[in-house]
Amino acid sequence: MDHYDIYCGGKFITTNEALEVINPYDQQVFATTSRAGSAELEVAIERAQNVEEEMATMPGWKRTSILREMAAALEKDSQWHARLLAQEAGKPMVHAVSEVKRAVQTLRVAAEEARRLPGEHLSMDWTPAGEGKEAWVKHFPVGLVAAIAPFNFPLNLAVHKVAPALAAGCPVILKPASSTPLSTLALARIAHQTALPKGALSVLPMNRQSGNQLVTDQRFKLLTFTGSPEVGWEMKKNAGKKKVVLELGGNAGIIISKDTDLDTCMPKCITGAFAYSGQVCIHAQRIFVEAPVFDVFLERFVEEAKNLALGDPMKTDTDMSVMIDENNARRVTDWVSEAKQQGAKVLCGGGRYKTMVEPTILTNTNNQMKVNALEAFGPVVTVEPFSHFYQALEMVNDSRYGLQAGVFTNSISRMKQAWEKLEVGGVIINDAPTFRTDHMPYGGVKESGLGREGVKYAIMDMMEPRVMVF
Repeated sequence: MDHYDIYCGGKFITTNEALEVINPYDQQVFATTSRAGSAELEVAIERAQNVEEEMATMPGWKRTSILREMAAALEKDSQWHARLLAQEAGKPMVHAVSEVKRAVQTLRVAAEEARRLPGEHLSMDWTPAGEGKEAWVKHFPVGLVAAIAPFNFPLNLAVHKVAPALAAGCPVILKPASSTPLSTLALARIAHQTALPKGALSVLPMNRQSGNQLVTDQRFKLLTFTGSPEVGWEMKKNAGKKKVVLELGGNAGIIISKDTDLDTCMPKCITGAFAYSGQVCIHAQRIFVEAPVFDVFLERFVEEAKNLALGDPMKTDTDMSVMIDENNARRVTDWVSEAKQQGAKVLCGGGRYKTMVEPTILTNTNNQMKVNALEAFGPVVTVEPFSHFYQALEMVNDSRYGLQAGVFTNSISRMKQAWEKLEVGGVIINDAPTFRTDHMPYGGVKESGLGREGVKYAIMDMMEPRVMVF
């Protein structure tokens, strides 16, 4: 059984509190690591503060070199990292390989952005008082960053916090999810081999008390959190004066117009609904189909879902595997049963074996049912018809969340209308809402979050503008 030391202030250590890592597929412990407590966190904070000035004044070429080196090392052993990811997260290899590739790309984008940090010259003579004066605006790193990453993309979503921080010149302390800490500890091994100042990065699985200190301790200047809305908004209340960036959940919608090519949209909808058992913030949870094509879409959608290959995430031909744990799997099937009792029709799926939930499609639902009103975060999707496009827009907007939405249409006017009217952070045309590239702005409105990720946009949050007038 492998053991992974935690990374505290530039040193690999083991603590007295062991943490077992369980493979969600076979429920067996396959590796161990440690939990950090208050003492280890204090060491990490002190060492991070010791290198704050060095990080802030590090030239852009050196930050770029460090991030490129990390990307190259991750890419070199990408299959090993993908297997580790599949084991700790129960993620099918096809998706694990993709996540590692995206993490490499995120590091490379950060390497480029480190060379083009923002600055601006201002003409001051717009008013008589400014005559004879000039100004320059430079952005400076905010300081120590607290980063909390989720279990569902344990590598790439962590990199989306670490890489922008290092590019901006901020030391960062990362708390990975306790169920999936290994991918980021493996990343720490990579970072340790570079010229990154020791203390600029710590990766600490933590107990609840120490993790809460990331939120409340005012030595942290920015908190970036990805996770559930309930936890995220509570963190914001307790964060004090630090900057807060929240990337939270949703119940993303898809609109399918009658002019859509179903051969093109069908695989995208299947992937959007069931990739990684729906444990994706932008999982396609609600699909609205224009009435003339509703029946044919629904028939094909159900057929495709039934053909998905379920099984061992380590096998390359597995389409869908387990959820992260049995409690979440049970919650999802309980919601399906409750919807069925309230009048919903289950067209396929609805069953569970331990952590494995079948791909499930429902219709005849309403917005009071949990499968629509809340974030399912599981392989469940509802499909309902609409008569007019404005009605579909209202149906998507009838939600407490607003992360991303997908719109399938060939109409330019409908594309523009969706962009203008949908209350979401991103409108994805002719693709599922699960589409994301790692340099685009990504985040939500309403209960889905605050601020934006995407490397350049995260860097902007991790820096403060300062003007000099002369």
